[in-house]
Amino acid sequence: MSESERPSSPASAFDPASATITIVTYNRSSLLSRLLQSIARMDPKPGHVVIIDNASVDDTASVIDTFRDRIGTEIVYRRLETNTGGSGGFSEGMRVAYELGAEWIWLMDDDVEVIPDGLARMGAWAPRFRSIQGRRYDYDGSEFYWQYRIAESMGIPIPFAPAGFDRSGYKEMNSGCFEGMFIHRDIVAKIGLPDPRFFIYWDDQLYGWLASRHTTSVIVNEFVLRRTREIKQWDMGIRHMNASSDAYRYYIMRNRAIIKQYYRSLDVYRPALFGLGTALTFGKELIRLLFVERTVRGTSNLFRGLRDGRQIARDDSWAPMPPLEAATAQA
Repeated sequence: MSESERPSSPASAFDPASATITIVTYNRSSLLSRLLQSIARMDPKPGHVVIIDNASVDDTASVIDTFRDRIGTEIVYRRLETNTGGSGGFSEGMRVAYELGAEWIWLMDDDVEVIPDGLARMGAWAPRFRSIQGRRYDYDGSEFYWQYRIAESMGIPIPFAPAGFDRSGYKEMNSGCFEGMFIHRDIVAKIGLPDPRFFIYWDDQLYGWLASRHTTSVIVNEFVLRRTREIKQWDMGIRHMNASSDAYRYYIMRNRAIIKQYYRSLDVYRPALFGLGTALTFGKELIRLLFVERTVRGTSNLFRGLRDGRQIARDDSWAPMPPLEAATAQA
């Protein structure tokens, strides 16, 4: 977007050093290296870069060491003992960044790179909003469309939410994506850390939805990231559908039960509509198998996820992640 369309604010309103970039990685040192190279080129740079390693067995640690003296900001590296999935990694990364005192936490996977002035672009919106999502370019340089709104009662993304922006440069959202979420510590304190029980999938949508219940969450017309890994896609014209995996198929269905539990705890659960959302999710994954991956193998993982999800939904001891501000008050 043009400079005239960006929010105007004093230069002192956002301090780049108050931001921490939090990265989750797993056995993809070459992609991580490319991301760290892009951070080294950033201007301005964040105060810290937190890297959560999900028990990689490649040369991730040594690659990180090569950047400590040339990235231009402090690297905080944590290698977990086991692979906790993206959900566990982002939960731990958020915790570390929060304890470092970060005012702003910028989350991203290892398969993106940062546009050099990306932090300045996000920071320009920081005086107005507390939960911000930037835009990204896809692997081929095209503009990636992210489904920024969900049908709350069904707990699923709205695929036809308008893609265009007006002159305000932003649109309200009620979702989230850990590939670029830029969130203020005050909101993290209210809703707690991302829930590691998801392992993968739905965790960021749920977290963004929780944030939107406490603040005006927005996606802004700022391209700040670029994907560096090619993913097989089905081109649907104005939309794309990516290839998946057996693990994703399993967790897509199983984790519907975790969302259900959150909805119950917040008294927004509507059984019929949420059930419809689950059925539509199942159907979408069947379409993905047929038209993207050209197979019917993998449907057993969808049914297995549904089965295991029923156990989660029946767990009377289940509780949502606690807010951090309550823990701070008790300390």
